[in-house]
Amino acid sequence: MKHARIAWAGAVHDAVESDGRLELLTPAFRGRRLSFDEVVWLPPLAPMPPHRPRSVLALAINYADHAKELAFKPPEEPLAFAKGAASLIGHRAFTVRPDGVRNMHYECELAVVIGREARRVKKGDAYGFVRGYAVANDYAIRDYLENWYRPNLRVKNRDTCTPIGPWLVDAADVPDPMRLKLRTTVDGQVTQQGTTADMIFDVPTLIEYFSSFMTLHPGDLILTGTPDGVVDCPAGAVVVCEIEGIGALQNTIVSEPRF
Repeated sequence: MKHARIAWAGAVHDAVESDGRLELLTPAFRGRRLSFDEVVWLPPLAPMPPHRPRSVLALAINYADHAKELAFKPPEEPLAFAKGAASLIGHRAFTVRPDGVRNMHYECELAVVIGREARRVKKGDAYGFVRGYAVANDYAIRDYLENWYRPNLRVKNRDTCTPIGPWLVDAADVPDPMRLKLRTTVDGQVTQQGTTADMIFDVPTLIEYFSSFMTLHPGDLILTGTPDGVVDCPAGAVVVCEIEGIGALQNTIVSEPRF
């Protein structure tokens, strides 16, 4: 099932996809169906405990072709960094490009949503701790980069710079998350293509790794990295990140004055 969170009629609602429409789950409106264009899309994550993300963990250089693109040796252990939940925005929302930057690019990524508390999980059991999957776009501002291996806060952890959605897809509906095609378009032109099969560290490995030294809680996110093919995107660009079976996440880049 595909889950969404949306704003409509002055309130926030949980919804599911039903025959190309949004079916509301809010008790007062249960069963009512809306078109995708009638609502404001929010990150498809719970805003309150126990399923609000406490941790947002992201991977650098987790695709073999991306490492080759950067002329780097593939890492021997996951290269991870943390992000704040304030960076998350929904489908069709706006991402701010700071004035004066010369290189800001998208990163189409499979987002893993943890479903139950996970500590010292073994790879063979890891999928049992996944609630579902979403599409994420982990924008990077390379002007601020100090180290390719450990992006600093200004590169990655910025308000509006992590669109996610439109859907949270149940894990049961994604038989093999390690065989999904990814694609990004900028203003309708394909600029990035890849497959999750090229991840250096797959989803079970990442869950085992993180849970070996920290507790993962329900709602926590793991952003699993991006393939090669990233390009600079100017203000006004419409970027669509799409993952097979998960969804197509659209957002628009705007300048600071417009925002």
